[in-house]
Amino acid sequence: ASFSAGTRMRKMVTDKKSTEVSVMIQNTFEASILLEKFPKSQIDIFVQVLQGDGGERCVAINATTLALINSGIPMKDYVCACAATIYQDTALLDINHLEESFRGPLFMLAVMPKSERIVQLQLDNRLHNDHLDKVVKQTIQGCKDIQVLLDRKIQRKDC
Repeated sequence: ASFSAGTRMRKMVTDKKSTEVSVMIQNTFEASILLEKFPKSQIDIFVQVLQGDGGERCVAINATTLALINSGIPMKDYVCACAATIYQDTALLDINHLEESFRGPLFMLAVMPKSERIVQLQLDNRLHNDHLDKVVKQTIQGCKDIQVLLDRKIQRKDC
């Protein structure tokens, strides 16, 4: 939603960022949903961001995972997403808008946590090779932590 972000812009019919996020979500969940269970069917996913304070892509993926599981759509595994950046040689997870604005590398990863299969990877800006392994490991662990939280929500049936 245009009112949810810190920046204001006139909404075009389809802006570039919305199209990019839409394709990213489609590609992410095509890798996880058991599509063979739904021949000649279409699953539509709609995401509306009410407040944008950074990490919207990750939140959209995590919320979509929860909604699909809650709807009974069979999946190979959860898809959990987490973003990270490097600030003064320290990896920061689950970054907000202020941390995104540092103009450092923004590393977004969507993973199927049980198999650690990466289904989506996005890197904005350059990330030095020395930091890559640390950021990947920490981001995958962040995705596993998110899976635990999603599991709790599903088991309590309060999603």
